[in-house]
Amino acid sequence: MPQISAIIPARNEEATIEAAVQSLAPQAEIAEIIVVNDHSTDRTGEILERLTRDVPKLKILSAGELPDGWVGKNNAVWIGAQAAKSEWLLFTDADTVHYADSAKRALTDAAASGAALVSYSPEQITKSLAEKALIPFIYCRLARKFDYARVNDPNLPDAAANGQFLLIRRDAYDAIGGHRAIAGEVLEDVALARRAKRAGYRLHFGSGEGIARTRMYRSFRAMWRGWTKNLYPLLGGDKEEIAREILIALPWIAVLLLLAGIFLRGNVGLVFLALGIIDLAVRHAAYGRQLKLNRYPGKLIVYYAPACFLYVAVVLASAWNYRRGRVSWSGRTYPVGGRG
Repeated sequence: MPQISAIIPARNEEATIEAAVQSLAPQAEIAEIIVVNDHSTDRTGEILERLTRDVPKLKILSAGELPDGWVGKNNAVWIGAQAAKSEWLLFTDADTVHYADSAKRALTDAAASGAALVSYSPEQITKSLAEKALIPFIYCRLARKFDYARVNDPNLPDAAANGQFLLIRRDAYDAIGGHRAIAGEVLEDVALARRAKRAGYRLHFGSGEGIARTRMYRSFRAMWRGWTKNLYPLLGGDKEEIAREILIALPWIAVLLLLAGIFLRGNVGLVFLALGIIDLAVRHAAYGRQLKLNRYPGKLIVYYAPACFLYVAVVLASAWNYRRGRVSWSGRTYPVGGRG
């Protein structure tokens, strides 16, 4: 098997960094683990220093000052990539835990498909009620836009990747300019995949079930900021796409029917109520099928109604952030712009 350099950007990741490193360390295909400490003010640095005594392949770098025009994560992984020595580069996040043989499986998929970029969408761990409602709903919506088969078809322009597990061959990474070419991109994983596919490199994108798992956000505030940073560009980045997405995602017909049933009297009101309940039941069933298709527990269907409205609120907030020209993440504010 070829060798891999795993690169992890870390900014205040004391709760997760040890598990991420320890999950990569035993894998024979991982030749080195490069963690780039990006001005952490918590115990991240202390934990990494301790880990170096038990994990000989662990290397710690400093992100240094953030250059103008760069997103912090892009700068950190670019620094890590410049220090990496292996044929393949694995970009992963500090909140991602890798299953045994995940690297071997990725290299096997690369060889079987001829892909220069292999990415997986990891299993999502959800604990709070808000996480259980919003995160599966978002991934079910995104699965419609970023279909694995279309992304993996070299004859189609569709491109996508997930930065929690993004493996790319070094020569392809260098040829497309690496993260330096997308220095200011907030949605760096999709941007990198698009550059790779436009350059003629094959992609392999798939489910990360049994490969990696992550709990992306540990508070509602972090979850809100994370998705308002990402959703607008993920959904296409223009107001027509956003309007269409809201109309599709929101059960507005059921809401109108139920409201009519509440305010109208007699049998007419009962008819509207019945129709509203039927429409809502049909939408619940459709969501249940989407959950199953995307490997989420069917019991999460109970969160459908609140998930719809929470999702629409996040979409609108994300659109507003991009329209006003800035997003905030990890204590930094970045200039962004919408396309319409």
